[in-house]
Amino acid sequence: MTIGGIISAIIVGLIIGALGRVAVPGKQSIPVWLTIIVGIGAAFLGTAVARGIGYADTDGFDWLEFFTQVAIAAAGVAVVAGAYGRRTLTR
Repeated sequence: MTIGGIISAIIVGLIIGALGRVAVPGKQSIPVWLTIIVGIGAAFLGTAVARGIGYADTDGFDWLEFFTQVAIAAAGVAVVAGAYGRRTLTR
């Protein structure tokens, strides 16, 4: 993967993660870097699901693929926020 590919994956992950975070009701107390990681994972997984089902082969922008990515990001943010919020400090 080239530097341009890595930068574009981070940007897409940021956008998908932010939209997924907005879609989840309530406050999510997870850091921005974790939102980006969830967004990058959701972008890759959403693309795989859309191509696997067969609705990602259109000319132009694939709205169904985009909505799939955002839905997966929302689920990922909800799971990560739940797990991240339960952490306790032990000394």
